[in-house]
Amino acid sequence: MRRPLLCTLTLCLTTLAAPLAGQRLYKIEVSGAGGYHLFDSKLQLASSIGGAVRLGYWITGSVSVEGEGNFASPKTDTPLKKTVGTKTFGLWALGNFRAGRNTTVFIKGGFGHVGYGSCPSVSVPGSGPCGGASLLQGGAGIRVPLNPTLFMRYEGVVNRSLGNRKFSNAAVQAGLSLMLGSQPLTDADGDGVFDRYDQCADTRIGALVDKRGCPSDLDRDGVPDGLDRCPNTQEGATVDGAGCTTDTDEDSVLDGLDQCPNTPKGALIDSRGCPTDGDQDGVFDGIDRCQLTPPGATVDELGCPGDADNDGVFDGLDRCPDTQLGVATDARGCPAAPPPTPLDSVTGEQTWILPGEVWELRGAVLAPEGFVILDSMLATVKAVPDARIMVNAFAHDRLVPSDNTRLSRRRADVIKDYLVSQGIPVTRITAAGKGSQTLIVQDTTETARIINRRVEIRVTRKP
Repeated sequence: MRRPLLCTLTLCLTTLAAPLAGQRLYKIEVSGAGGYHLFDSKLQLASSIGGAVRLGYWITGSVSVEGEGNFASPKTDTPLKKTVGTKTFGLWALGNFRAGRNTTVFIKGGFGHVGYGSCPSVSVPGSGPCGGASLLQGGAGIRVPLNPTLFMRYEGVVNRSLGNRKFSNAAVQAGLSLMLGSQPLTDADGDGVFDRYDQCADTRIGALVDKRGCPSDLDRDGVPDGLDRCPNTQEGATVDGAGCTTDTDEDSVLDGLDQCPNTPKGALIDSRGCPTDGDQDGVFDGIDRCQLTPPGATVDELGCPGDADNDGVFDGLDRCPDTQLGVATDARGCPAAPPPTPLDSVTGEQTWILPGEVWELRGAVLAPEGFVILDSMLATVKAVPDARIMVNAFAHDRLVPSDNTRLSRRRADVIKDYLVSQGIPVTRITAAGKGSQTLIVQDTTETARIINRRVEIRVTRKP
């Protein structure tokens, strides 16, 4: 059985069509076609072969307009068999849609006019239509590429008259379309949005993009959707190249949210990722094996306090850290004060000396040894409730006299403040800075200056 010539030609041309390197932006379309025309029975015209020419302009990538002329010479289906020349001219608007990478399907609609020649002065029955009519037209078709600018075009159209005499005609057509002035549409970053419309031309391969060609990032971690292997990252957390969070110090608080990113392993942390230190000894909870260390005590790397002189008072709190083994100490770690010494029964007074060695050079800081002397004096004062205390401080160094006076006054106030802190009423204490008024030895050597740099505490019974 032989195939019709038209089908054979179509099959061959379609077989020759090769895949295009890329889609194109079309401008001018010139088309020619042959077709089979069907006429309404009211026109008394038999079906006929005809031709068509078209000239189109693409407004956008999907909308075009074109003008079309169709020509046919059908015979009447009456005994006269008269040939009637038909001419149809129309203006169309087309909606074009991609079907695959390069094939295009379209729908079309518009207005036209059909003419059947001039009408004779005397009508002859059976001679077919004459004159013309305005038309409303519609149709659909497909373009199949042969190369980037040449297409096979197939379509079917229907038109309907708008005058008082209603009739409908139809046609199916096949032909060629040549695209003039077309340009290739490239997609350099392969995101499916052509460079002409792509507002983000450097999108990474595999990233999901919006209609502008820009990658989306729903969790806002800087890694585009499609490449993000952890698409639900908490906002603010830092991520690796795959979009997954990191936790460098392994404290369960993500990097970027962790305000203390270098927490040592094993330490307990708060909600900010920072380690806690309940006893404030410098060793973090979770690592600290002695979590109730008193404030001020020095600790080892495990957070436990030491006691170098084994006197029961922790290092850092021990004001006398070198107490000899076996010596009784007070709460400060210093040797316990001796029993109170009664005031001299004749003079009714007693004097204690804080030598220069127990004072910071050119300062008012008292060494732990000085507190031992003070505590001995306190025992006597507390044993004599009506005793009066006179504190005279001397400061003799290579300073101007006024500076010596101020320094000695500061040392006297240190003694006074300590006595008050131990429960001695301030009304029983008199403190004075004597500067270098009274020398014990001639001030010619450093040793002599240390001797002269002293504090005398005189305790007298109230007369």
